[in-house]
Amino acid sequence: MSKNYTTYQGLDLPNVANRVLESWEKNTIFQKSIDTREGKEPFIFFEGPPSANGLPGIHHVMGRSIKDIFCRYKTLKGFQVKRKAGWDTHGLPVELGVEKELGITKEDIGKKITVEEYNKACKEAVMRYTDIWNDLTRKMGYWVDMEDPYVTYEPKYMESVWWLLGQLYEKNMIYKGYTIQPYSPKAGTGLSTHELNQPGCYKDVTDTTVVAQFKMVDGQETPFGLNKDIHFLAWTTTPWTLPSNTALTVGPKIEYVLVKSFNQYTFEPVSVVLAKNLVGKQFDKKFFAVENESELSAFKEGDKTIPYLIIGECLGKDLAGIKYEQLMPFAHPYENPEKAFQIIIGDFVTTEDGTGIVHTAPTFGADDAKVAADAGVPGLLVLDDKGNLVPLVDLQGKFTSHMGEYAGKYVKNEYYNEGEEPEKSVDVEIAIQLKIENKAFKVEKYTHSYPHCWRTDKPVLYYPLDSWFVKASQAKDRMQELNNTINWKPESTGTGRFGKWLENLNDWNLSRSRYWGIPIPIWSTEEGDERIFISSVEQLMNEIEKSISAGVMAVHPFPDFIAGDMSKENYAQIDLHKNYMDEVVLLAASGKPMKRESDLIDVWFDSGSMPYAQWHYPFENKEMIDGHKSFPADFIAEGVDQTRGWFYTLHAIGTMVFDSVAYKNVVSNGLVLDKNGQKMSKRLGNAADPFTTLDKYGADATRWYMITNAQPWDNLKFDLDGITETQRKFFGTLYNTYSFFALYANIDQFDYSEADIALENRPEIDRWVLSKLNTLVKQVGEAFETYEPTKAGRLIQEFVGDQLSNWYVRLCRRRFWKSDDTQDKLSAYQTLYTCLETVAVLASPIAPFFMDQLYMDLNAVTGRNTVESVHLADFPEVNEGLINAELEEQMNIAQRTCSLVLGLRKKENIRVRQPLQKIMVPVLDKAFANNITHVKDLILSELNVKELELLEEDNSVLVKSIKPNFKTIGPKYGKQMKAIAGIVAQFSADDIAVIESNSGWKGDVAGEEISLDLGDFEIVAQDIPGWLVSTEGNLTVALDVTISAELKSEGIARELVNRVQNLRKDSGLEVTDRILLKVDTNELIQRAIAANKAYICNEVLANDVVFEALGTEALITDLADADDAKIGIVKN
Repeated sequence: MSKNYTTYQGLDLPNVANRVLESWEKNTIFQKSIDTREGKEPFIFFEGPPSANGLPGIHHVMGRSIKDIFCRYKTLKGFQVKRKAGWDTHGLPVELGVEKELGITKEDIGKKITVEEYNKACKEAVMRYTDIWNDLTRKMGYWVDMEDPYVTYEPKYMESVWWLLGQLYEKNMIYKGYTIQPYSPKAGTGLSTHELNQPGCYKDVTDTTVVAQFKMVDGQETPFGLNKDIHFLAWTTTPWTLPSNTALTVGPKIEYVLVKSFNQYTFEPVSVVLAKNLVGKQFDKKFFAVENESELSAFKEGDKTIPYLIIGECLGKDLAGIKYEQLMPFAHPYENPEKAFQIIIGDFVTTEDGTGIVHTAPTFGADDAKVAADAGVPGLLVLDDKGNLVPLVDLQGKFTSHMGEYAGKYVKNEYYNEGEEPEKSVDVEIAIQLKIENKAFKVEKYTHSYPHCWRTDKPVLYYPLDSWFVKASQAKDRMQELNNTINWKPESTGTGRFGKWLENLNDWNLSRSRYWGIPIPIWSTEEGDERIFISSVEQLMNEIEKSISAGVMAVHPFPDFIAGDMSKENYAQIDLHKNYMDEVVLLAASGKPMKRESDLIDVWFDSGSMPYAQWHYPFENKEMIDGHKSFPADFIAEGVDQTRGWFYTLHAIGTMVFDSVAYKNVVSNGLVLDKNGQKMSKRLGNAADPFTTLDKYGADATRWYMITNAQPWDNLKFDLDGITETQRKFFGTLYNTYSFFALYANIDQFDYSEADIALENRPEIDRWVLSKLNTLVKQVGEAFETYEPTKAGRLIQEFVGDQLSNWYVRLCRRRFWKSDDTQDKLSAYQTLYTCLETVAVLASPIAPFFMDQLYMDLNAVTGRNTVESVHLADFPEVNEGLINAELEEQMNIAQRTCSLVLGLRKKENIRVRQPLQKIMVPVLDKAFANNITHVKDLILSELNVKELELLEEDNSVLVKSIKPNFKTIGPKYGKQMKAIAGIVAQFSADDIAVIESNSGWKGDVAGEEISLDLGDFEIVAQDIPGWLVSTEGNLTVALDVTISAELKSEGIARELVNRVQNLRKDSGLEVTDRILLKVDTNELIQRAIAANKAYICNEVLANDVVFEALGTEALITDLADADDAKIGIVKN
């Protein structure tokens, strides 16, 4: 053998990553992973585009690891996996960041700064941190094509988006509507419902609420027989909307009552109408019911409680049409004011809270607008100084000039700049005014959930907007059908959060009143009677030429652009952003000019278009979509916050345009929280820096920890100590296993040049670990195939730690350094090599750097594979012929038995090297008896015990008790818990034996079939005098803890062997060097050594053992008691 296996001075994962990364880049391994799979079946992956105007966080390491794992795995499986990077470059995050930098607001754009200058600033800002993102991508080992990314602000991308919109327009799925929409005053734009449903958008807030008294216009007939001095009670959590009230809505079948009482603020007598079921809620502790008028008239101002008397009753439908006085008459509706201020009917009214009468302000609520329109009641719109109909609140969230003393005030204190908010909000001011005017029945603070803007974190308003919509609701049923074919991880997101969203889908508000984004490509005449939808740049150029020919436009904005030329250079000559498109005036068929509709499109439509726009489809690369070379995706992954964001827009566009799913498998990963479960933030100082983390711990340990610590879709409590533990337990164990192999393989010059030893000629321990290895290959493959990376990682981790290192290598150690049987030693080398090589491939998707080094270090000596990297290898094939389920079960019994007994030793503080006389194990069945007998010698050797006795299940030695495990049974059978407990209490010893044998119990409880597994019971064996007993699952062991003089002597000898072996290592002796052993100790220990001299000399390669006085240079140790021996060794 000309080469040695590379050995290292210690485990340094950051350095491993640096070395391997350098090799990848030097040898273009990523590109080769694609090129070597040319012609193979594609595995299609979509990269959800980040925005590079912000810095990456540790959660991006989590998200990108998940993406990388499955792409690497599928490459190993022989698929060609192209993955194109992308940048999301438009939208509120960019614009708000630029406005903050420039010290401007939206209102300043076009005044203090031109739209062109503003968009230029946005374009520069959005790619500011590209290098930092790329650096993180490299360092964490995320393979994605960063050389040719799709960029959403590039003309080709934007043109494809226009085409997609055009397809919807042709299907009559785009329309313009004046409706009530979520609106963000601080962002200055409307929002779509899916934006409003991002995680964290609904926040609990405490607001001032008012139960207002709306006075009936006197002289009307009522179902109560009274025609004056009646008030209707209506509750609102938004008092700022009360000036815009134009109706009160009641439920037609709800029972209402007329109540006589006194106003608690003015103490004036009042007769109020509210729902019968809510009388107790509104007339609470401060009020008390009376039975007659005389009791009522006894009230006087200053009394602690106020009486009330119910004097009439009716149904809601009986109140319809009754007129009332305007509550706050700052302005009247401009249109149809005579139809305002009346009671109307609405089926949505409930008696869950409030008064059962809904304050209705059509300009600020979608339900309000609909019910008012159905009843012919106008919203409160007034003329502004330009003659336009507007609400009483402007687009900045301020009251208009029509609002008297409230004019110019923000309706929410959150809209003021920090430090400028007034002490009293307008809600408080309005409540005070209504109290004074005897128009407030009750004012109180109330905590409720209120929607906030996903980017500004400020409250939204519901506002009347002129917007363009996509008829998403028209495709709702088909979206649900296709969603049922998608494999969601977790499934509950697909059926729950996403599925329920689709069930209640609204039309998609496409319009955004912003500047940096993709313009809506619709040009209209001033009257709106003629329109043209532009779906391509070529169409736009043709229309511009017509416009110039007709004299509508004087100059061509893009004179050098050549339609049909798809070169990058040609497209670099055009810009489709707002500042250019708003200058384009097109020609209508009638000859009138057409200007572009001023809005941009929702940025989520940008990212949802990426499957097609990244290829400039359909203008180029038609085969990528039509030929299904890059559509639909086999796999996507993003955070749970994308469920109603990117996941939705991908699905919606794919369904509406192509009648297809956009993706087949999706992993929706959870949040990365700090170790205490709090959200990470710079403000709290608990955010983990991804670069510092990778530099200190290495990408492999970071990725492995994040993936194996919690399922991807569960929230991860990120703890740096957890990464340290991962370094030690998994990577440290695997590193030590390789180092052990390399040490002895280099001594014996093992290079795997010999033929494989036949399975039947290998010892049982080799056959067992090869069986476990192939079972592992099968299970890990299944886990990756079902998008369960946590399961895959934990399986590998368990194999490396529990099976390979702690069991196989430990049991076989002497075969490598002491075996005189050449074939046996060769079998050990071949077996361990195979395990290490296979583990390197299996684990490489999760830990790409270390596993590549491990694989290449092995391959560098043996040359068994011709590939340049583990990531160019093939995923191992399962060899079913090597899997021996019976042998695996036998060894599993041995391992479990040893684990229980070692636990008992630890509990009793009995050293492992101290021999014990006996263990007893109850037999479950004949198969169990045969299996444990097969591994009896191994168990006794491992446990340092002389005898193993098998007890029949009906033995009288071990007595067991059983009780239900309520923690596991409760979630499954909560209602039957008491009945199950009663049944379990009656179980006999025979019943317990059957449960253990069957690994569970099935039965009928109150007519319901109940199925309990072994974990649903707590089975405990009682201790026996002189013995310790332990149970785990269906296995019970009893350990004899009596130590005889002979056992004590043998234990001392074993302790001595351990100390000498450690001393040999520390002294720098070669593993083959022989020694003279010197011991200075007491007579008891001398007798023990003399009695076991042959064993000791054989184990430590000693030619002799001598007893003599030793100096301070000798090792002082404890063999039976503290510091009871000195040991010295001399090379001999």
